[in-house]
Amino acid sequence: MINKKLAKKGATLALTLAITVPAVTPVVAASQENIKIESVKFNGMAAPTTIDEMVKTYTNATVDVKYINGKVKTFPLSYNYLFKSEDKVATVKGEKIPAGTPIDVNGNPIKDPSSTNGGYFVSDAPDSNSLLMPINGKLYMITHYEYQTVDAAGKSAYGLVPASMSLTELEQDKKTGELKTVKVEKIDFSAVNGLWIPCNGSLSPWNTHLGSEEYEPDARLFLDPTSKVRSQVETFSQFYFGDTAKANPYFYGYTPEITVDKNGKTSVVKHYSTGRFSHELAKVMPDNKTVFYGDDGGNTGMFMYVADKEKDLSSGTLYAATFKQTGIENGGSGDLKWINLGHATDKEVKDIIDSGITFNDIFETSDAPKEGFTAIKTYSNEGKVEYLKLKPGKEKAAAFLETRRYAAILGATTEFNKMEGVALNEKDKKVYIAISDQSKAMEKDSTGKDPADHIQLPKIKAGVTYQLDLQGGQKDSQGKAINSSYVALSMSGLVVGEDLKEADAYGNTANVDKVANPDNLSYSEAMRVLFIGEDSGAHTNNFVWAYNVDTKELARILSVPAGAEATGLFAADDRNGFSYILSNFQHPGDEVDGKAITAVNKEELLKAVDEQIGINKTGGIGYISGLPSVTKMPDFSQSGKKGN
Repeated sequence: MINKKLAKKGATLALTLAITVPAVTPVVAASQENIKIESVKFNGMAAPTTIDEMVKTYTNATVDVKYINGKVKTFPLSYNYLFKSEDKVATVKGEKIPAGTPIDVNGNPIKDPSSTNGGYFVSDAPDSNSLLMPINGKLYMITHYEYQTVDAAGKSAYGLVPASMSLTELEQDKKTGELKTVKVEKIDFSAVNGLWIPCNGSLSPWNTHLGSEEYEPDARLFLDPTSKVRSQVETFSQFYFGDTAKANPYFYGYTPEITVDKNGKTSVVKHYSTGRFSHELAKVMPDNKTVFYGDDGGNTGMFMYVADKEKDLSSGTLYAATFKQTGIENGGSGDLKWINLGHATDKEVKDIIDSGITFNDIFETSDAPKEGFTAIKTYSNEGKVEYLKLKPGKEKAAAFLETRRYAAILGATTEFNKMEGVALNEKDKKVYIAISDQSKAMEKDSTGKDPADHIQLPKIKAGVTYQLDLQGGQKDSQGKAINSSYVALSMSGLVVGEDLKEADAYGNTANVDKVANPDNLSYSEAMRVLFIGEDSGAHTNNFVWAYNVDTKELARILSVPAGAEATGLFAADDRNGFSYILSNFQHPGDEVDGKAITAVNKEELLKAVDEQIGINKTGGIGYISGLPSVTKMPDFSQSGKKGN
């Protein structure tokens, strides 16, 4: 999800937009007088213009609810905290520790060796949040703590410190829907060798949390004892296992699934059969079998997984897409064909990993073109062209441990750039996917040196949100039936950013009234709204947007602090009669210093961010409350005026 610098991201504030809307469809019967809601409309807010506004996470957006009796009520949105990642609210072995502190293989909090007082690491980057459906009458939220930006000495710690997740039990006010924290517990990943960089996530249709491990460590570069990758994985291993000898890049780069049982206890598995690449998140289709993924980074691919059984991602068939361009209008468009990479079970892939396999056991390599070798260019190997030859009998290892490389060898497209969030519109049978930065490999290759040039789209640094059309009855590139009714056949631009020729007075290099660098996506079936969160250096303040798929109206509904990233969007249409939209922010103040800001004093802005939030020091979790429950309709007999 990193759109700026892999080693520089800052504090995150997770917030929950608590707006109560129809739980299933936009037309829901009310409990009083059979009044129904006709539509929900977000009224956007202006971009911040003062230092005070630029530092805050805030909204002054409103929501109009139109009823079939002609009445319209307008409800303002507001913001509140739950806790910060530095707050000692998590319980580990009877000790209260900061919520963002990672734990090792034995469940002990991990200390920061650079700390002068023996303090723990505290992640400043809470990311994805899933608000689960009630379990045994209780509400739970799972939160990612993506990484540690810097250690106590101020040195980069990105990817060096094991990541973590937490389970928060929430208390919900039965009248207002207000959420309060009851307890926070760290989730144990010792059964799966720890957790790599967890970016965004999703809630499965069967009420489990599907996490992610992005920017998988390159197994080829790991074999070089002097490489940064080797150092990174070994440092991670030392912190987690207490042993660098256990470092293995093939442990990471998958989809972790977290189950919460009726007693509020968690269990974790990693789905190795879903492939190994830069997992942004996994989004399951309504058949409970088909899954689409984001593959973050440069020169990445588009992948689809079809499980053998419903609600079970432990075995299935993995596919990679080939993109055939059909147009450049409104961002661009293309048809998709799917290459069957192979079938596997989690156990089969895990057994291959545990055998001690290395990259050199799977491929032969050449430094130059050579007969029998295929030239590919992917995110792996630092984006350099590689000449590879698959060793006999290593098809399964290649497909599930070197997924992107193997896909490229078979002819799949690996030219996507910054492929981020994925969301589902079930009624219209569409998937939305964010290309945060449409440039580089997605442009025409002007050098003629790339092994393939499937994508030749317009350069749009501000990015494009695409829609994918889904159908059943499809066949793969070899003519074999794909056992899914949700196969993506084409993609086309839906929401397009706009680059500016020069920065405006606030340092924005993209149109501030359009989405720039879309990252997280989440769709509300009830509201018919696609929510888009930004990870943008092109906007000095990043925003969360609401895009109505019917009216095509775009409304800014949240502003996060200058330099921060808006992440972790999650639309929950019904939790005990209330609905919530989760959103995060990360790295406040990041890269602001390098911007040409003249509308306000830049030094005062940075000082305010540091004093009021703390740059690279903490993140937080909270929520914005708004629309009351539709099961408790307004009393129209009292007043015909707007408002509540």
